[in-house]
Amino acid sequence: MNTKRILFASLPLEGHFNPLTGLAVHLQRLGYDVRWYTGPSFAEKVRRLGIPFYTYRQALEVNQDNLDELMPERKLLKGAIARLRFDINQIFLLRAPEFVADLTAIHREWPFELVVCDVVFTGAPFIRQLLNVPVAAVGVVPLIETSRDLPPSGLGLTPMKGILGRSVQALLRYLTMNHLLKSCTDLYNRLLQEHDLPATPHFLFDALIQNCDVLLQSGTPGFDYPRTDTSKHVQFVGPMLPYASGVKRPFAEVTKARLADRVVLVSQGTVERDLTKLIIPTLDAFKNDSRTLVIVTTGGSQTTELRARFPQENFIIEDFIDFNSVMPYADVYVTNAGYGGVMLSLQHSLPMVAAGVHEGKNEIAARIGYVKVGVNLKTERPTARQIQAAVEEVLNNREYKRNAQQLRAEFQQYNPNALCTKYITDLLGKQADVRKPSLKPVL
Repeated sequence: MNTKRILFASLPLEGHFNPLTGLAVHLQRLGYDVRWYTGPSFAEKVRRLGIPFYTYRQALEVNQDNLDELMPERKLLKGAIARLRFDINQIFLLRAPEFVADLTAIHREWPFELVVCDVVFTGAPFIRQLLNVPVAAVGVVPLIETSRDLPPSGLGLTPMKGILGRSVQALLRYLTMNHLLKSCTDLYNRLLQEHDLPATPHFLFDALIQNCDVLLQSGTPGFDYPRTDTSKHVQFVGPMLPYASGVKRPFAEVTKARLADRVVLVSQGTVERDLTKLIIPTLDAFKNDSRTLVIVTTGGSQTTELRARFPQENFIIEDFIDFNSVMPYADVYVTNAGYGGVMLSLQHSLPMVAAGVHEGKNEIAARIGYVKVGVNLKTERPTARQIQAAVEEVLNNREYKRNAQQLRAEFQQYNPNALCTKYITDLLGKQADVRKPSLKPVL
């Protein structure tokens, strides 16, 4: 039995927690002593995994449920850049000293030997240096590393072609790193110096990668942009999906789905509560189209009200439906571009219509459009007409389906748990070699 101690650490956000769960359970079953540190609102989720839990002590829990209450000024911000800058500083970076205090206290009572965390868990780079503990970060969003071949990450821009395009990209990278998001890197360096750690010469996004030992990037190169300068820290491991207990919840309306001319699945995830962004416009788009069966998962938000407002026979509206059970019957997935849902959609060769802007969703939606596995609407508030037109485009152009099938084939070449375990085992082995006392030769 392997008694190595591994601490998982994640922000209390579904998209940051869920992709790590399958790996955590896998490592625990291999015999590792696995425990988890995250916000108190996720305590029950961790306990259901059968993993011991450390809650935030000093750290402030910030999530979608309390964000507007804790930081009301965020709602007044105009523009994607201002919102991005605010989120990086307030939600991620300023929590780092609190994470350091908590993790240091945990380490005193349970000296973990490795941290596995989501890539924007900002306490990890500090702990790696202060406690000399290796860090395996998980890329729970598309690769954020800066590349000379690409526009800057965070703006939702796709690669530009030609000499002019490369020049524009270089200018945008300069403006982003030295002006638009410079305050974020400056804050990160100030926090490092307050902990008597050296400032980083890198842009913040790159520093988060450079200051871990390995980045286990969820996804595959086929769902990323072509790069010629990927860091040696980056390892694609295939789609990291939430832990599934093996208990399948069958889709109850199989017959109805099979009889429909086409099936549209729509979801805003379990976090977004404003149904006017995507779900209501999608229902409006097809309320007079009896050929199209629309299946809605609300995440438990206003399900009863939606059923009363949209009583059409071609609508199925539920709190939750197991995506693995329903996606095989769908023709198009209308999504706000959450990374986990997108990975699962591609796992089922299901093309998409994407409408996401904030919280990094613009980068995910941009890739959906770039690799042509769906249509990127470039807004988080599409109209019913926009959604209807995009769905028709995906249904009528078989290229989207073919590309989704090709990505599924690429996904099947990766075993995420096995690959992650290999890199983690390597890190623990290197750590043991470093700590092993040197033997003096007998003279």
